[in-house]
Amino acid sequence: MTTWPAFANCHSHLFHRALRGRPGGGRTFWGWRDGMYALAEALDPELYYRLARATYAEMALAGFGAVGEFHYLHHGPGGVPYDDPNAMAEAAIAAAWEVGIRICLLDACYLRAGFAGEELSPAQRRFVDPDAETWAVRVVDLANRYQDNPAVVIGTAIHSVRAVDSVSFPTVVAALPAAPLHVHASEQPAENDACLAATSRTPVALLAEAGVWTPRTTAVHATHLTDDDIAVLGQAGGYVCFCPTTEAELADGIGPSIALREAGARITLGSDSNTVIDGFAEARSLALHERLASGTRDGWDARALWRAATTDGAASLGFDGLGGFELHDSVRTAGATEPLWAASAADVVPPEGLDPGWVQAELAAVVDELWGRL
Repeated sequence: MTTWPAFANCHSHLFHRALRGRPGGGRTFWGWRDGMYALAEALDPELYYRLARATYAEMALAGFGAVGEFHYLHHGPGGVPYDDPNAMAEAAIAAAWEVGIRICLLDACYLRAGFAGEELSPAQRRFVDPDAETWAVRVVDLANRYQDNPAVVIGTAIHSVRAVDSVSFPTVVAALPAAPLHVHASEQPAENDACLAATSRTPVALLAEAGVWTPRTTAVHATHLTDDDIAVLGQAGGYVCFCPTTEAELADGIGPSIALREAGARITLGSDSNTVIDGFAEARSLALHERLASGTRDGWDARALWRAATTDGAASLGFDGLGGFELHDSVRTAGATEPLWAASAADVVPPEGLDPGWVQAELAAVVDELWGRL
């Protein structure tokens, strides 16, 4: 039996896992988002912990050694902070710890609904801090709690250019200057259009002016980029995280992964909405989407895909090595049949002490309870 390097899941929204198999709303991302917001309104720290524990256990069963949780569900209903302002983050960290998966908790700054001063939805009030300085105080406190824990990294995130004003970018960048910094960037054409109308700049260019793009920064999605955007991200020497199964499920589009890689960016992978939790599927989809976009078959080989799915992914989350996993003997792993093409999450040997039956049952129970609150 061969041991393979553990996957790094570089972009997860754990509570989106509860949308899998349920009716989805809208023809586009923006309609789907309304359903996601309804779920966000129904969660509390206890249920969030249970959903996180089961979702992260599913990741561990699939061969993931670490998760980058892009965390913006901060506060209670109406935006009222919990007694511990980091209660929701602590729930996710405790869940990861219990099932034995490392976590990079990427605390996302979220300050507004959009460029034009749109009114916050009820769900968005739970995401928002009064200002970037208040957000930074909360995040620094959380980081101090885990500074000596090698299984936990506290990083930062700019949710998006529509949710954080450009004046606040430097505060976010400076909050934890040595930690990973992740940013949703150019996921949707509508986001790009709104940014251009408000600032005369693309999201990547606007973020570049504030010094956001550095070797520690990860641009998430980066689907709709100009040639200049690609050059900026490549010259920064940071990371770009693609989430192919989610980007396909939400009809986001196909990002320029090869052009970014050739420009100098390091490519990583994530499960995002957790519609699929399967590192093999994400890696295969990255390669296949590129083939569909380019009309050629030579963009991604197995060696480059493994690096994106493991080594570069771990580095983007602040981890140096994640261990490994084993595949059942029935999976061919030699010769021309590469495991990235031949295997799936179902072929991973479960980690000792983690019962797949319990994971399946707990996911069903907690998702049913959450939907019962809607």
